[in-house]
Amino acid sequence: MYKKKTKIICTISDRRCDTDFIRSLYEAGMNVVRINSAHTTLESSMEIVKNVRKVSDRIAILIDTKGPEIRITEMDNLEGFKIEKGDTITFADGVDHVSSKDLLYTNYSNFISEVPIGVKILIDDGEISLTTVGKSIDKLICKADNNGIIKGKKSINVPNVKIMLPSVSEKDKNFIIWAADNDLDFVAHSFVRNKSDLRAVQKIIDEKNSHLKIIAKIENQEGVSNIDEILSQCYGIMVARGDLGVEIEYQKIPIIQNKIIDKCHRRKKPVIIATQMLHTMIERPRPTRAEVTDVANAILQSADAIMLSGETAGGAYPLEAVQTMTKIALEIEQYQTPFYDLELQNVTAPIAAVLAKCMVDATSKLPIKAIVLDTLSGRTGRYISAFRPNVPVYAKCYQNYVMRELALSYGINAFCTDPYDSKEDFIKTEVKALLKDKCFSRNDTIGIIAGSFGTSIGATYMEISAALNMIM
Repeated sequence: MYKKKTKIICTISDRRCDTDFIRSLYEAGMNVVRINSAHTTLESSMEIVKNVRKVSDRIAILIDTKGPEIRITEMDNLEGFKIEKGDTITFADGVDHVSSKDLLYTNYSNFISEVPIGVKILIDDGEISLTTVGKSIDKLICKADNNGIIKGKKSINVPNVKIMLPSVSEKDKNFIIWAADNDLDFVAHSFVRNKSDLRAVQKIIDEKNSHLKIIAKIENQEGVSNIDEILSQCYGIMVARGDLGVEIEYQKIPIIQNKIIDKCHRRKKPVIIATQMLHTMIERPRPTRAEVTDVANAILQSADAIMLSGETAGGAYPLEAVQTMTKIALEIEQYQTPFYDLELQNVTAPIAAVLAKCMVDATSKLPIKAIVLDTLSGRTGRYISAFRPNVPVYAKCYQNYVMRELALSYGINAFCTDPYDSKEDFIKTEVKALLKDKCFSRNDTIGIIAGSFGTSIGATYMEISAALNMIM
């Protein structure tokens, strides 16, 4: 049976996180659960974690931080206030003040001083556009470019203006520490601008001696411009097209997405495509044709994972949304071919990288039905994933967290196993287990990539033979 290779991330809300619901999404194709810290507390997030772990220890959990973002403060009127094109809107300093129609305050104390005259201020993902026309020591005067409603706590973007926000807020730090303490797998840090932002996150992780891996969310021009240095400091990338589409002209987003996927691919870094992939399924049972094409194009461009946000966090059709993504992936993956000529960059285990490339290349010349590997750190699994083999890949890991990390890598089916004393023991025992699970048959030709067990030097061994020869 053909299994989906593209991984699916589902945002789970504390308002709907019972085990039956999580299990239904997992059985439909979900690989990773995302918790959005902007909409949860530490206590309610813990409930999500507990229920995910009850369903399966193979589901990875990703906590999404707020990162260095600017928002309007709480407003005295929950419904907000209407504006018309040409109206004057005034911002003032005061992070602890309540916003009103007369004065808008933000959560950033240097907002007035750092925003110049003659630029655009976009509110609520670009729904409201303002132009700055004047300023004083403590006030910024703007003119509305369109009609709309301004509400409290809505996001603010100032395209092409460098804002000196701290990379990690106190709330972010608390969530990162909590994630480390509770054995989570990934922290997706929002609005990453450069390598310094990621180092600030890594410092917290290192102080906790945690295996947490950082996913850098690319959401502004600075992040796009610094993508190479960002890639050197993170485990993977999320192309977060919501804010990215506000900060950068929308017609440029498809090319940016394509270029980032290509860079990640060559660097063996998992890459996630996110935001509004099946947005209409928040309210409707079927996606638009454009949404289907968007998901398909992300897979064709070789993204490792595709993400659902409101569709599963609070939508009316969460299960149908996951099922839809799975159907699209199964269809599109049939037409993908391996990247036989891909040259990996920044390789830390060259023997493992060469073996991975040779094994995937062998699948084009021999009737290999599956690839089986062992991996201590997940590195060999990521190498093989980068070449996008068209046969199932079964990774046997020696730590649960490594197994869950590979839940984000294209085409890798990861399992946890006990350490072995020799390659021979590993091959015989694990091939028997996979035969029992009917992953392939005794007469099928399979490929094995294995390493020197108990060390971290990477894979050093490759064998191709019929499964029955390996269990004798």
